Amino acid sequence: MTSRVYDLQGYAIVLKKIAFVTRVFKSDGDEGFQFNIRFGGELRLAPQFPTRTDADLARELLIKAIKHC
Repeated sequence: MTSRVYDLQGYAIVLKKIAFVTRVFKSDGDEGFQFNIRFGGELRLAPQFPTRTDADLARELLIKAIKHC
């Protein structure tokens, strides 16, 4: 059995290990927009994007990849 791997901002993410994905929100300090990817335990990945459109697109593509794995 092979695991599907997704690449996001240089990180290789094993899709079956994702617990949940948060909504897109504005980053602290006015640094753009982000969403959080939670894995088992306390492990979290928080990719940041310059625009909300970029963050929404990246999140939607990740969710589609999760649905198809």
